[in-house]
Amino acid sequence: MSNLFRRNPGQIAGVVAGLLYALAVVVALLVSLVGLRFVGELTVIRDASTVAGSIVVLGFVLLPLAFGAEDGMDPRKFALLGLPNRQLSLGLGLAGLLGLPSLALTLVLLGTVVTWSRGFLETLLAIVAAALVLATCVLVSRLSMGMGALVLSTRRSREFTGVGGLVLLVIIAPVVLLVVNSNWVWSGRSLLGDLSAILGWTPLGAAWSVPGDASTGLWGAAALKLLVAAATVGILWLAWQAVVARLILTPGREVLTRPNTGLGWFDRLPHNPIGAIAARSLTYWARDSRYWVSFLMIPVVPIIAVLPLAIAGVPLQWLALLPVPLMCVFLGWTIHNDVAYDSTAIWLHVSSGMRGFADRIGRLLPTLSVGIPLIGLGSALSIYLYDDWAVLPSMLGVSTCIFLCGLGFASFTSARFPYPVAKPGDSPFAQPQASESSSPLTQSLTFLGPIVLALPAFAGAYLGLTSDPKWHVTALVWGVGIGLVVVITGVWAGGRAFERRGPDMLAAAQRA
Repeated sequence: MSNLFRRNPGQIAGVVAGLLYALAVVVALLVSLVGLRFVGELTVIRDASTVAGSIVVLGFVLLPLAFGAEDGMDPRKFALLGLPNRQLSLGLGLAGLLGLPSLALTLVLLGTVVTWSRGFLETLLAIVAAALVLATCVLVSRLSMGMGALVLSTRRSREFTGVGGLVLLVIIAPVVLLVVNSNWVWSGRSLLGDLSAILGWTPLGAAWSVPGDASTGLWGAAALKLLVAAATVGILWLAWQAVVARLILTPGREVLTRPNTGLGWFDRLPHNPIGAIAARSLTYWARDSRYWVSFLMIPVVPIIAVLPLAIAGVPLQWLALLPVPLMCVFLGWTIHNDVAYDSTAIWLHVSSGMRGFADRIGRLLPTLSVGIPLIGLGSALSIYLYDDWAVLPSMLGVSTCIFLCGLGFASFTSARFPYPVAKPGDSPFAQPQASESSSPLTQSLTFLGPIVLALPAFAGAYLGLTSDPKWHVTALVWGVGIGLVVVITGVWAGGRAFERRGPDMLAAAQRA
């Protein structure tokens, strides 16, 4: 943990800012829980704490698996020390208490003790229940990481689970929004009570429900739920010892490599500089997780934007016009730092005297091969759902303008302003170590720039929808024209920057 503060001043400032933000959230929860000590709605407080606590326990189970977290205290790292299994299991379990999530949970649990300190026995049960909750969360997180080390033993499998975790969050987001917007005055308490009644008897919520039941006079239920919570901790402890014993004797699985036949895309594309760069880029997009994780998230973006709007009551006819332009924004944005993904391999371009024009065009071809069908087929499907084919030129014009402008910006920024990214072979979710970074400015420029330049096409589409349908053709002409100008200019400027800054790009790759 101390290594978090052994970085350059900029990174330390970022770490401190993140820790202060987390501390502020914890303090806010702590103050709220202390304030609930003086509220008389005991049943509602019990039900809410049981449901919220169950979600917390479930988070300790799922998040390490969902995001493919690598265990810094993997039992296999202690295999050569000859420690008894029980001693090693206990030591690693106690080490789990030192994690930032566990420390934050400890502070919140202290607040729950204050909330339920309404008598001597109630306070005693609250302390015991808080200890059981903490033990449960630590053990399930350790088990989750341990099982992940056994089952998700390859980097590719952890990356797939990481993408699955992001998709899960996207699916849950509209559900949470729907719950927040529900009428809690009429149906909220009933729903909360029903969920609490179920979860309070499960390992997820039993310990959370104990002090609330005691404070409301349900001593029998509190005693039985305390037994459920204690039994849960006991079973988890035995399971953790078994997992540690298995991990100690299980080396990391070696990744099996299949023999390659042929040269893949290098055989299929022209044997010239542009074809070679395009073939390598297509190979990256297919095999490098840093590329395909970003690519897989592009269709998820419309879900994030459309579902909350649909829940809020926006007509589906209008929502049908959003997905394709949104995907074009992110598809053009994905290669805005493409040179940095080459890492030190960029020396091949520098030493071979690769022309900047060939490099820029070759890197654009894989994205164009995806973007052009997306715009054509996606626009047709959107207009079919919108049910007015007169709008098709505007959809094509806006989407094409955003996409080509994004490629134009990306062609320039990837050569002129590369910033550190995860290195080849690392997890796409890893945080790169670098002394300085221009990533916020570059990301903002390449994301907002295409949208700003596409405003004339947006204006034509708006006039076509609200005034005269003839404006839809104007939107198409403006969109395609502006997009072509920007992408040609971006390729030219990016090519010149690539040729002038070859040594600088290599030096930046070595520093990252």
